[in-house]
Amino acid sequence: MRLSKHPGKAVVLLSGGLDSATTLAIAKEKGHELFALTFNYQQRHARELESARSIASVFSVKKHLIIDFSLRDIGGSALTSDLNVPKDRNALSVMRNKSKKAFSKKTTASHITHHSSLIPVTYVPARNTIFLSFALAWAEALEANIIFIGANAVDYSGYPDCRPEYLRAFEKMANLATKASVEGSLHFQVKAPLISMTKAEIIKKGIELGIDYSLTWSCYDPQPAIKQRAKGKGQKVEEEFTDHASRITRNGLHPCGKCDSCRIRKMGFREAGVKDPLIS
Repeated sequence: MRLSKHPGKAVVLLSGGLDSATTLAIAKEKGHELFALTFNYQQRHARELESARSIASVFSVKKHLIIDFSLRDIGGSALTSDLNVPKDRNALSVMRNKSKKAFSKKTTASHITHHSSLIPVTYVPARNTIFLSFALAWAEALEANIIFIGANAVDYSGYPDCRPEYLRAFEKMANLATKASVEGSLHFQVKAPLISMTKAEIIKKGIELGIDYSLTWSCYDPQPAIKQRAKGKGQKVEEEFTDHASRITRNGLHPCGKCDSCRIRKMGFREAGVKDPLIS
């Protein structure tokens, strides 16, 4: 098994969101050689890909790999289908209170409350398992034993694949299912440095590490920006951009401000005492 004092290579899952950007910054702070992995899975909020590219560039990652595949063919989520994204959910405060209580007990991760009745339709079936599997394959090819993921189980939407016990189970599987691990050349570790942090704590940590959060994207249901065109003397008409791809390319989208992700983000910035550069 490789023994080295240098932190070595690390594969970092980078969605373009606030949590993944902070996780990338933490991995860099620890001295890892960074390999960022992003997915274009035909998600509703594909605007996040633009943010992932910007963040990867700012952090000068060794390589930024964007893998294209479609989870729309599977569906089962508002993020990969035409189902409506829930807005102004009352369950968020309940979720947070239960999660904080579980972590405050200083128990093993298996004691964290299961929130099956509160899991929203924005849950994408097996998404983190799919993402981590790609990360594991790349890590083995790179001979990198560390995988970073920005999972959080305090200020989150209750997704089952963001819980510590899930991440521990995946790590165990990774060390059973790979040639490098079975032969003893690598022992894989899945690191989730944000797992027990509140969103405010994550934001404060990111600011400490110099993250420009205006580069990140959190919204599940991006809304088309409005451009103005003149009509007659002094009159203006609001006109929506109509082409989805060009809107994303030109950054012509703005956060909805009402989905779970927007609300959790707003709550985090408010509690951190910092102005959010994206959501007023």
